[in-house]
Amino acid sequence: MSRRILITGGAGFIGSHLADQLLSRGYEVRVLDSLVTQVHDDNDPDYLHSDVELVRGDLRDESLVRRALRGIDTVYHFAAAVGVGQSMYEIQSYTSTNALGTAVLLEALAAQPAERLIVASSMSVYGEGLYCGSDGSLHVVAERPLEQLKRAAWDFTDERGEALEPVATPETKSPCLSSVYALTKYVQECMCLMVGRSYHIPTIALRFFNVYGPRQSLSNPYTGVLAIFAARYLNDKPPLIFEDGEQKRDFVSVHDVVHACLLCLDAPPTAERIFNIGSGESYNIRELAVRMAQALGKEDIEPHITRKYRVGDIRHCFADISLARSCLGYAPRIGLKEGVLELSAWLDGRTAMDRVETASAELAQRGLTL
Repeated sequence: MSRRILITGGAGFIGSHLADQLLSRGYEVRVLDSLVTQVHDDNDPDYLHSDVELVRGDLRDESLVRRALRGIDTVYHFAAAVGVGQSMYEIQSYTSTNALGTAVLLEALAAQPAERLIVASSMSVYGEGLYCGSDGSLHVVAERPLEQLKRAAWDFTDERGEALEPVATPETKSPCLSSVYALTKYVQECMCLMVGRSYHIPTIALRFFNVYGPRQSLSNPYTGVLAIFAARYLNDKPPLIFEDGEQKRDFVSVHDVVHACLLCLDAPPTAERIFNIGSGESYNIRELAVRMAQALGKEDIEPHITRKYRVGDIRHCFADISLARSCLGYAPRIGLKEGVLELSAWLDGRTAMDRVETASAELAQRGLTL
């Protein structure tokens, strides 16, 4: 008898790709998704495989969640409201969706334990990544002071005023929560691990870095940066880049993320239960915009460097993936060049509702940009 899988939020970008791969391996897949308009404009995810059993509804609906769990062996918990900037003013919505929704799921799992739980966490829980001084010493930094940001002094220095260099961030770095979104993702992670231990449900938390690829929402101004840039270029508008564009991030293909998720299905029990899932490489945001422009044939559109700061943003963070390599056997397979080309091919002929300026105005009106 094949294993039966539930993916919460499974009609979304990552979940739908995971569903495809699970079905191809002979698993039965059920998806619980509310199909929110911000992500699914027409409420019809036509890319979702026809063999997926779609249960439409809210994760906070206790009776619906209990029904969705019937007969399920493994749960992938992906359902979440996503967006750093938006979380700073839709505080109640993000907290309710991400924290209360997870609580409802876990209460149901306590009554109907699954064989395994895999929860999607986020690199946002780190806040700033790890830094290194000129003498080789490691530095954990706090948020940049408001006075520093007003001077457009974006980078970190040590006590002697010497520049600190960003280095890959391991799971051992303590969380530093810079946004409501980050807080709620950390709550999801902690709750799942805690309840998993208490009810003997093997649980793994995957801290996804910046995921990109086909099916990412093009009309959601709070989604991944590559999709936001693509939406701007498709509408012949320049991407808006905060600060100076030199912020470093780790961009990982959705196919590599799904590969990591599949590895968790049969991972042996270990003391390690939290893993970074990224590419292990870093690129700055300005460079990313140029690569996207080249792939789409929009080289004549220059990115607009706003030199503004968005509350909740960090300067640098990219992944140390050595733990996932050693414990899960995870190894990224798709480089940024190949991944951007795949994304641009998927974008061919598509339209995107560009809501970036509306979202930026919303942040500015609330004093969340400087």
